[in-house]
Amino acid sequence: MSARPETSPKSSGIARWLPLGLFAAFLTLVIVGLYWPADREVASAFIGKPLPAFDLPPATDERPGLATAVFRQGKPRLLNVFASWCVPCAVESPQLATLAKEGVEIDGVAIRDRKDDVARFLSQNGNPFARIGKDDLSQVQLAIGSSGVPETFVVDGKGVIRYQHIGDIRAEDVPLILRKLAEAE
Repeated sequence: MSARPETSPKSSGIARWLPLGLFAAFLTLVIVGLYWPADREVASAFIGKPLPAFDLPPATDERPGLATAVFRQGKPRLLNVFASWCVPCAVESPQLATLAKEGVEIDGVAIRDRKDDVARFLSQNGNPFARIGKDDLSQVQLAIGSSGVPETFVVDGKGVIRYQHIGDIRAEDVPLILRKLAEAE
């Protein structure tokens, strides 16, 4: 006769309910995540810091290049990092045009782009820029904390970054950008 190991009624009850308890815990986490989403805003380490020194050549024959000195002339400006090959950059073009019509001075940094491509992009999507610098090696882009295109920075009249907008500017973002510019006065 072989002896069967005895199982305690207590251990078989726990084993029976453990999967249900784990599933309930998982379901609770999912529901909490849906109703209480994480903060999606990225805090930039460059806000409150001056722009690094740069002097970029023109990215197109129609506009002058861009240098740090432009941002130290006493009036807040937008610095838009874009590229002709960037689809979201084309999508944000109407909003940049709206901002320019509101009297906002916008300067651009074209990332890893050719003059012909920038000119074609601007002729198709409009040109709200006062100046456009050509950043072939993304050195300025990285030095200001931009990780992609498009990104837009509010820079006060002393050349200090006051706000960073990651991604394309949408119509609902225009009032926020205008408010951040007013705060940078």
